[in-house]
Amino acid sequence: MESLVKFVQDEFVTKNELPEFAAGDTITVYYEIKEGSKTRTQFFRGVVIQKRGTGASETFTIRKMSGTVGVERIFPLNLPSIQKIEVNKKGKVRRARIFYFRDLTGKKARIKERMR
Repeated sequence: MESLVKFVQDEFVTKNELPEFAAGDTITVYYEIKEGSKTRTQFFRGVVIQKRGTGASETFTIRKMSGTVGVERIFPLNLPSIQKIEVNKKGKVRRARIFYFRDLTGKKARIKERMR
């Protein structure tokens, strides 16, 4: 049964050509929003908190600060409305899921940059 599901995902799910990124990286996601008959491009820039899943069900979570409120958004990796992803900074972290980042404020919430 699993091989059948994998076959269908490989054949019919369109894969986006996206750059490599991991937890701790600061990225900008450009995605399309439909409002009635019009479409526009909006971007979401923040730090990648986690990547999870495999294949067609892979998702990633981005966190940004909007004023003093933290905003997180989960994007499926193969979402058709994602136009492009830019990696702005490579972050140096020691974990794959940096949930502790939610509790940090001020200077402690900075992530050191990894040289490319």
